Amino acid sequence: MKSIAPADLGSRAFYKYMTAAVAPRPIALASTIDRNGNINLSPFSFFNYMGIDPPIVVFSAGRRGRDNSYKDTALNLMEVPEVVINMVTYDMVQQMSLSSAEYERGVNEFEKAGFAMLPAEQVKPPRVAESPAQFECKVLEVKEFGTMVLVIAEVVLGHFAESILDENGQIDQTRTDWVARMGGDWYVRASGETIFEVPRPQYGIGVDALPESVRNSKILTGNDLGQLGSLIKYPSEEEIADFGGNEQLLALREEAQSGCQYYPDLLHNHARQLLAEGQAAKALLTLLQ
Repeated sequence: MKSIAPADLGSRAFYKYMTAAVAPRPIALASTIDRNGNINLSPFSFFNYMGIDPPIVVFSAGRRGRDNSYKDTALNLMEVPEVVINMVTYDMVQQMSLSSAEYERGVNEFEKAGFAMLPAEQVKPPRVAESPAQFECKVLEVKEFGTMVLVIAEVVLGHFAESILDENGQIDQTRTDWVARMGGDWYVRASGETIFEVPRPQYGIGVDALPESVRNSKILTGNDLGQLGSLIKYPSEEEIADFGGNEQLLALREEAQSGCQYYPDLLHNHARQLLAEGQAAKALLTLLQ
């Protein structure tokens, strides 16, 4: 493994490693306004949702690398501490990218990128009409650390397109098409088969409860072990014995005897298949034969 100290490599060179590794990152397409009413729109991927009560978002409008000057977003927030965070979808990604270009101060990137403006209700900057999720925010604090200009803001009003809501008025992730930032010029699209659910266990037996032969399996992956460790109870000796009469296990035993194959490997491969089908309890019973 390659080990690098930021102080040895230099901050800008280390930045490339960080943005490529700390990924994907959600994108805040931030609209701001200065004291004269000039509107700015710019994307930031140093961004996330950080608090529940009150709802807090944080993003960094860092200084420019070439001359350490403030970006227009930061200057605007120092004059008018209000911002609208517009979330980015795949249909918007090229326009969003265009809005990141270095236009002169006072240029309206809504117009340059071809986005439509919607008036906000509780803050001065406008919303991006094309975004299916928009957050009107009041800036609580702007903190500076080196070249970082950290913006901490409270969401005072959210807007959500009907197209991404389910019948209960909640966001249905299968109806979304979010885009996130990676390193360099790379992005990732979160939709379709690229999104998946991982139920959060309230309690689990833990990977440490599994037999050593399972924990050290050369066939099972860390994800497989995590699924097994999320089971809420360990099977009893009676359950394990009863499961041994399963037709599939009997077939595996016969295959091992007639084909000179290693029975534990057959069990582990079969368990992997069961785990892929979401049958973790049966997978564990299989592995305990």
